[in-house]
Amino acid sequence: MTARILAVDDEKDMTRLLKRTLESEIDCTVSMAFSGEMALNILENDVWDLVICDIRMPGMDGFELLDQIRKRLPDLTVVMITAFGNIDSVVTAIKSGAYDFIAKPFEQDELIFKIGKALERSRLLLENKQLLKARDKDFSPLVGQSPAMEKVFEKISLVASSDVTVLITGESGTGKDLTARSIHRHSQRSNAAFIPINCPTIPEHILESELFGHKKGAFTSAFQDKTGLFQEADKGTIFLDEIGDIGLSIQTKLLRVIQEKEIKPLGDNRVRKVDVRIIASTNQDLRAKIAQKEFREDLFYRLSVITIELPPLRDRIEDIPLLAEHLVAKNCKKLNQPLKTISSQVMELLLKHPWQGNVRELENALVQGILYCRNEEIQETDIPISDAGMNLCPDNSLDAHLMEMPYKQAKETVLTRFNHEYVGARLSSANGNITQAARRCGLDRQALQQVMKRFDIDPDDFR
Repeated sequence: MTARILAVDDEKDMTRLLKRTLESEIDCTVSMAFSGEMALNILENDVWDLVICDIRMPGMDGFELLDQIRKRLPDLTVVMITAFGNIDSVVTAIKSGAYDFIAKPFEQDELIFKIGKALERSRLLLENKQLLKARDKDFSPLVGQSPAMEKVFEKISLVASSDVTVLITGESGTGKDLTARSIHRHSQRSNAAFIPINCPTIPEHILESELFGHKKGAFTSAFQDKTGLFQEADKGTIFLDEIGDIGLSIQTKLLRVIQEKEIKPLGDNRVRKVDVRIIASTNQDLRAKIAQKEFREDLFYRLSVITIELPPLRDRIEDIPLLAEHLVAKNCKKLNQPLKTISSQVMELLLKHPWQGNVRELENALVQGILYCRNEEIQETDIPISDAGMNLCPDNSLDAHLMEMPYKQAKETVLTRFNHEYVGARLSSANGNITQAARRCGLDRQALQQVMKRFDIDPDDFR
């Protein structure tokens, strides 16, 4: 893109010379300012790649202007011009934050070379800023500006740089998995593995082998050595989702991992050192489980060095507009749909709904809205919400849409919507456990997986 340069000098002939010279040699447009005050007014009203500023000017001199630019636009590249070749002025300019200086009278080749380097610096800063913005967007999947979420973000910032174990609590659908991922991605372990384990989905007799590994022959079906997930997560993070559902024998072995930083594969006489950060989550009252002798108290205190409690959606209603827009954009991309907007009437419904399933329920509702919506804006008929839940075919709105489609497209549309709603509801009620969801659907696990594959239904969206 054409670079935008502001030349600042009280000598108008000098600014005109800079404009003619630079625009003829570099892909840029040069605007002119004849005082520091004039330059600041211009800078406030647009985006600039570079400022070229004379040091000696009446009123606000170059150093004062540079100081103001550093305060208001700290990333803006500034090159200073001096007619005196005074080394003290040059040193002061560089120390004050100028990128480079040019001495008057200057050679055209020197001017072009130095301005080209300064513009390259501006380009690299912009690219780096864009990359960081994209990374931060990826690294901050949690969305919200409410006081309740600000506390969550503060705790994430507090614990991310350390290796303390973290226990994330909250109702189903509040974003415990996203919180764990955010902690990992902001940590010094972000370049290593993040391994999530949904504890309720793995039978206890298999979970031990999955976590710690086993040696060949350790049990009947152990035909070869298996590396456990703790070893795979070495130098990284392991996330034990819904840890309240694991049995006491596994709890005892987890306690050893936390205390000794070592694991012992099944059938092996040797222990293996592991460097793993542990994050756990639960939607249960672990203290009540301790009282019922179903959860080890010592493990609880080891896990809950820092506890992050996620608020239910009903306690942060002010976040719903921001969340809804984020989820619509995310799922339009995922479903290969044009970007949709949300009508004011729909947003009013979203704000009034109790959201017992929290953010997960909100997302499921918006996915249905995206699939029903035939225009650019999601309307009330696309996303019916009531205390009784959502209906698949409200007010015959689906029929009206179908009449505009060829038979095959209409059939596929109905099947897609039905499976996303029906299978999604079963997965949501089973916290993403495919085996349990299949049982509730009256299918075997493999059949349900085939349905999910065909209609692009990700079980992680319901955990």
